[in-house]
Amino acid sequence: MSVIYDPVHWTPHKKTYDRLIAAFVFAYLALFCGLQLLLHPQITAETLVIRATGTLAYLMLHIILIIGPLCRLSPRFLPLLYNRRHLGVSMFLIALVHGIFNLVQFHSLGNVDPLLSLFTSNTQFGSLARFPFQSLGFFALVILFLMAATSHDFWLKNLSPPVWKALHMGVYAAYAMLVMHVMLGVVQLEKSPVLIALTGAGMFTVIGIHLAAAIRQSGKDQGSVRKKISGRDMETQQQAADSDQMFSGFVYACEVSDIADNRAKMLTISGEQIALFKYGNKLSAVHNLCKHQNGPLSEGKIIDGCITCPWHGYQYLPENGQSPPPFEEKVCTYDVRVLGTKIYVNPKPYPAGTPRPAALIAE
Repeated sequence: MSVIYDPVHWTPHKKTYDRLIAAFVFAYLALFCGLQLLLHPQITAETLVIRATGTLAYLMLHIILIIGPLCRLSPRFLPLLYNRRHLGVSMFLIALVHGIFNLVQFHSLGNVDPLLSLFTSNTQFGSLARFPFQSLGFFALVILFLMAATSHDFWLKNLSPPVWKALHMGVYAAYAMLVMHVMLGVVQLEKSPVLIALTGAGMFTVIGIHLAAAIRQSGKDQGSVRKKISGRDMETQQQAADSDQMFSGFVYACEVSDIADNRAKMLTISGEQIALFKYGNKLSAVHNLCKHQNGPLSEGKIIDGCITCPWHGYQYLPENGQSPPPFEEKVCTYDVRVLGTKIYVNPKPYPAGTPRPAALIAE
């Protein structure tokens, strides 16, 4: 976290990440251009740039879209998420080069303004086979520009997280337009079944990974509400029911041993997503979603006495859900109680930043 809005808050990790992005970009462009020159020796430089930058930006967008759900499927992918904005801005710049070269190549040689020509040279909106696919690419590029221009934490803070998040969800609208842009362009210009198949494979990969992550998260949510009942668990369930009568409003969460020290267990109780943390001989519960970008606090850990979000390092004190000064982010807190080795949580949230006493684990 940083209280100062640096243009780019460089860290060794970010520098390594950006070097990898640059290496990937140059390697792809070199390989693509080499193959195109080998297969199409008569290709012009402008067409080569258009194809290279267009396919690269489209590939990078697919990578960007699957990073989030991949992190839900496995925490091993989290390093890709930490600086996803850098990848997004790089993708936009490459897409911008693609768009500019298209505008110059196809719309700047006549007497009509290039942007006007873009929207008036083909007006067959009622024909799928002749649809003006370039306009779809233009509007998608506008959305990507807005996302790249507001990617800095300055805009996140001043637009407010809900507005910023809603704006950046526009990437899915941009992706839908780009799928149609590419598909229609391939059908109208290339007529290559291989390219159509690759485009379809990319789309189904994005959809498939998102569905897999959603199904896994749904399973976690259902599994965290109650433990599976077996013959061995009947006594535990009865004890839990008895204790619920003693603790009005509290719900059995898990065993103390189910949570590693300085780690958390994610619970979904009565629609509330709760991160239950164990640190030392204490237990505290806060809302699971980080105020920065709705990162899953339950996948983070306690560092220097603070709950640390695994996505971007935002921190909160476990006993009150408040970020340490001078930061002002706050999350809701919940009451926690312990009976023997069993942990109970009241799913009724307190207002964000409300101090609640930690539950003590008997030694």
